[in-house]
Amino acid sequence: MHDGLKNLESMVEVMLSKEALPTPERIRELIAQLRQTPMCQDVGNDAAERLALEFEERHGVSMTIGSVLQEDDYEPWLPEAKREIDPYYWSRYRKLLSEKHFSGQVLAMQDEVTDRILGLLENPRKDGPWDRRGMVVGHVQSGKTANYTGVACKAADAGYRLIVIIAGIHNNLRNQTQSRVDEGLVGRDSARLMSNKGPSGDRYIGVGRFDRTRRPVTFTNSLRDFSKAMATSVGVPLENLNQPAVFVIKKNASTLKNLLEWLEEHNSQSGRKKISTPMLLIDDEADNASINVKHGKDEVSRINGQIRQLLQIFDRSCYIGYTATPFANIFIDPETEDEMRGADLFPKDFIVSLDPPSNYMGSDRVFLDETDRFIRHISDNEDLLPIRHKKDHVIVGLPESLKTAIRTFAVARAIRLSRGQNREHCSMLVNSSRFTEVQRQLRNEIHNFVDDLKASIRVNGGLPGEKAVRDPEIAALRRVFLEEFDAECGFDWGEIQPLLFESLAPIVVVEVNSRSSGGLNYAEYSQHGLNVIAVGGFSLSRGLTLEGLMVSYFLRNSMMYDTLMQMGRWFGYRPGYEDLCRIWMPEEAEGWYAHISESIEELRDELRSMEAANATPVEFGLKVRSHPDTLVVTARNKMGSGEKVVVSIGLANKFVETAILHADETHQKANRRVAVAFAETTRALGCGPESGDDVSGGRLVQGVPAQPVIDFVSHFRNHPGSMLTDSGPIRNYIEARAAGELAEWDVLFTSTRDQGERSLKDKSLGIPINCQRRSKGAGSDARTLRVTSRQRVASRGVEKTGLTEEQIAAAQRRYREEKGFPGGEKGINYPDRIYRAVRPRPLLIIHLLAIGGDEEDLSGGEPVVAWSISFPTTETDQQKVEYVVNTTWLQENYGQDLEEEEMAGDDG
Repeated sequence: MHDGLKNLESMVEVMLSKEALPTPERIRELIAQLRQTPMCQDVGNDAAERLALEFEERHGVSMTIGSVLQEDDYEPWLPEAKREIDPYYWSRYRKLLSEKHFSGQVLAMQDEVTDRILGLLENPRKDGPWDRRGMVVGHVQSGKTANYTGVACKAADAGYRLIVIIAGIHNNLRNQTQSRVDEGLVGRDSARLMSNKGPSGDRYIGVGRFDRTRRPVTFTNSLRDFSKAMATSVGVPLENLNQPAVFVIKKNASTLKNLLEWLEEHNSQSGRKKISTPMLLIDDEADNASINVKHGKDEVSRINGQIRQLLQIFDRSCYIGYTATPFANIFIDPETEDEMRGADLFPKDFIVSLDPPSNYMGSDRVFLDETDRFIRHISDNEDLLPIRHKKDHVIVGLPESLKTAIRTFAVARAIRLSRGQNREHCSMLVNSSRFTEVQRQLRNEIHNFVDDLKASIRVNGGLPGEKAVRDPEIAALRRVFLEEFDAECGFDWGEIQPLLFESLAPIVVVEVNSRSSGGLNYAEYSQHGLNVIAVGGFSLSRGLTLEGLMVSYFLRNSMMYDTLMQMGRWFGYRPGYEDLCRIWMPEEAEGWYAHISESIEELRDELRSMEAANATPVEFGLKVRSHPDTLVVTARNKMGSGEKVVVSIGLANKFVETAILHADETHQKANRRVAVAFAETTRALGCGPESGDDVSGGRLVQGVPAQPVIDFVSHFRNHPGSMLTDSGPIRNYIEARAAGELAEWDVLFTSTRDQGERSLKDKSLGIPINCQRRSKGAGSDARTLRVTSRQRVASRGVEKTGLTEEQIAAAQRRYREEKGFPGGEKGINYPDRIYRAVRPRPLLIIHLLAIGGDEEDLSGGEPVVAWSISFPTTETDQQKVEYVVNTTWLQENYGQDLEEEEMAGDDG
């Protein structure tokens, strides 16, 4: 972007930041006016129109307020106190956000959200002692750092004089967070500030460029974590602070020990038992260091104890834990509900759920709504780069899927160059091993492949199109362009080919782990952009932001929800290039992501409902504890303990199904007999399969009594790996409600359209059924059949079966209103949970499955029986059912995956 265009963009941005929702006409009017100024006269019509479209996208972004749960007895203090608060730090930070292209609407909402969180803290001018404990639930890569930096700025304005931010467990994440706090709150480069250069070494950055009349004190810098020697050298007594003091520290027992010792020495020198300075403690990634079973329990309790100790040193303190998922360990880990309530860091005073802006690319969009657009499957890796490998694994080549992903990155960057995004950061992520030695080899192989691409383009990239594609690498790049981008990028291959060398030339391949000397210092490349392929493992899995991330190659398999979501570095904001983003992963991993994305959205919906009902943080904690997905998390946390683990689960408004089945014929034959017995029993009661109606998806029978359903579930031979469909708890749950809410059932016998002679047809239930074709999923063996790699039996939309058109329309309308979609919008991928929430009756789905690939002849086989249940909401206080968690099965099937997570320190 040349200087005239850059000047025009900056000037228009300043003007638009003062307008809530500028129209396209208003944007073009401002651009036309400012193009007349001497600084912008060289901007052409095409460039001006591209800028106008970019502003339309930028300022069309909206944001909603989110939800809050709080204790009833808290007195608001902020509205009254605002008369005496000078918003110095917030005003600077707001100006910085505007410079970073936050729209007027989003800035206004950020102001309101941060006010709301500040108001839930205690008034720092109030005499002590006091303390507050809260939690903020955000989304991965959604701007939690921007939020808590805003909260810290407002807390400093209000009178908090000590702000401690605990930022992850790795140095690179702590350093990145320190740099952002320097930019958003301190206003100076802390690395230079705390060097030996003295005051003349100051370099003003971020907010310091707007106003530098106040100087926050920083006890850490962007190169080094806290040390007692460095803190003592600052020489500022804490009780005499006129401006806030800022600490950004690693979540590490040694660092916390040093800080505690320094504070205690400081106290003893001043003759005080406690520090009276009001302190705000922000715990970023509050779940981190709370999940590691093998090494973790002692370490977790030590770190949590140190955080409690840190809070207790102060007469007046507030603690806010930030997390990206409602499945927070503070809710799940405690042995009992009473123990959860009494946990020292439990958010007893408030829980805030943040809603991201409308341009956020989150898990629901990637894995639920627009999967085909973003996701590509990996199926060719096992020979060269198996998911499970040892640390001495030798890399002898790259899977073709990884080469395709690299080519996609090169082509996508060329498209960005065509769009005028010449100086923007562009990143690709490769997360395929936790071992640093394997990462080193992989980095070298990718480096060699990128060099080969550069050589081909250097020699043949300038040739006319038909001659150029005689080079196999250029032909492969063209094929990627045609398959991935041709339809919607706005350019043709003839315009992209000349830019390929400019795209590839600056790309570097780096390792990102605790042992690598290189890194991701985007700030050093702010003028021209860093173009990088980052190869790593755990360091890339939590907190670290990859600027301009376009392509991800993710070859890790985990059923652990916290790990999965944190590994999703591709979530976030992709202005001007979202359409170019692609993610390669195994189909099984996509299935887990889709499942946890749905579960997280369910809990966020619950939190919104609970806010309307004036529920408390404890009640939300109990709701999380009883969610079915806590079975897996609890099993992981207890695995290897030898304990019998009992978990209480609520099944109201939940969907459960047998996605893991026995593979042997003995069990499958027994389950076919159970299905036939169900059909015969209901037939004798006048509600058999023949009495139903043909609907989309099969034959629907309504008004089936509960007892045949109870018998079916009880006699079905459940696989031990399908923990949630254990017949005992399911039967107990139904029996407890069989006289009331679950007295009458809808039953769907699934059947597809006739798919020809190669499909499997069955009449064992007394009606003709075209069996659903389902593939055998990854991890299936002689004992275990996983239904598809995504481990999903039912088709999406099945839970609206049995609802009236009016009920379906009302559920869809409510969903559009909650999500901010315009009325009647086409193409919305409605989640099944919206239909479940309005079901008047439970739905049992009996599946007869034909297991095999799309091209296989399955006509001579026997069907495999599976079932799904959609439980409606409950009008009464929900009684939970107890599950005994099968940790032995989990160890056998996922032990290596879990061990990898526990050993994550191997790659730093």
